[in-house]
Amino acid sequence: MTQKPSARRRFIKTAAATTAGAGALAAPMIATAQTTTLRFQSTWPAKDIFHEYAQDFAKKVNDMAGGRLKIEVLPSGSVVPAFQLLDAVNKGTLDGGHGVVAYHYGKNNALALWGSGPAFGMDPNMVLAWHNYGGGKALLAEVYAALNIDVVSFLYGPMPTQPLGWFKKPVAKPEDLKGLKFRTVGLAVDVFKELGAAVNPLPGGEIVPALDRGLIDAAEFNNASSDRVLGFPDVVKNCMLQSFHQSGEQFEILFNKAKYDGLPAELKAVIDYAVQAASADMSWKAIERNSKDYDELKKAGVKFYKTPDSVLRAQLAAWDKVTAAKAAENPLFKKILDSQKAFAARAGGWQNDYTVDFKMAYNHYFRAAGKKA
Repeated sequence: MTQKPSARRRFIKTAAATTAGAGALAAPMIATAQTTTLRFQSTWPAKDIFHEYAQDFAKKVNDMAGGRLKIEVLPSGSVVPAFQLLDAVNKGTLDGGHGVVAYHYGKNNALALWGSGPAFGMDPNMVLAWHNYGGGKALLAEVYAALNIDVVSFLYGPMPTQPLGWFKKPVAKPEDLKGLKFRTVGLAVDVFKELGAAVNPLPGGEIVPALDRGLIDAAEFNNASSDRVLGFPDVVKNCMLQSFHQSGEQFEILFNKAKYDGLPAELKAVIDYAVQAASADMSWKAIERNSKDYDELKKAGVKFYKTPDSVLRAQLAAWDKVTAAKAAENPLFKKILDSQKAFAARAGGWQNDYTVDFKMAYNHYFRAAGKKA
């Protein structure tokens, strides 16, 4: 005679079966979040503050993505030379990159309008306003499409006004630029050629060695922090401040379009907001670091001079000649230039009328007779 299992034994067997069944059902629902890793390269040397800005952007994305997306940033030259970044991202050799639009000037000179020249009196933040709200973003996409470049571009990070550059002798008048072997990039190449200089558009890491060997006589790069790390004060002791050749520039973050399009909507949103956050953070960091490095350069014996107004006016006149010629040759160039001008006429008028003269307050506190900083 078969003995019936006790109630306790029946309960244990039923509970075990229920647990096993629940485990079988639950197992397929347990998913491990996959990480998409994107390989980026900047166009900057590893020690440059610009490469740091690229890393800052990547960290913001990585922190907000919750392990689902990771951007790894390599310094210039790790995969391709600086000026080949756009092609590498387009082809998928790199998933993305960090640089400036002016570096693509050789593909279509209209690209240098994002950064080169006086921008009709707009400061770099206003140029970004034009880009994001005045039609610039669509125009940049139009240029890339005309070149069969399949990338997604984000502009951010308004740069402080760049110096005229580092010179063996201070520049006193426009004629001092004639015959000078000078380094710059973008449409500034054409502007300095118009002013009589012999221009060599070297990437950042090659400038100081060329200056040291006498391959160039003078050069500009960007800011006190970058110039100090690159070693300008080791080979030249005169720096001319203020210039219109690149007074409204910003950075560009590039993605290979196929890689970007393959991301879910929430990760695309993370990238978008990381760009905006990095733009603000970069501006604040630039003020902190550039001002400190400016003081350190002065302590190291660098002599800083204000670029004479005669040179600044000569730059504006040269810019007008260069852009008129380019606009006549390139319809896209003219379209972009006209768009900038229309935006600047309105936004610049507003800003100039509304903005107080901050230099007046600074001089009141730090440079007035008998006052010490």
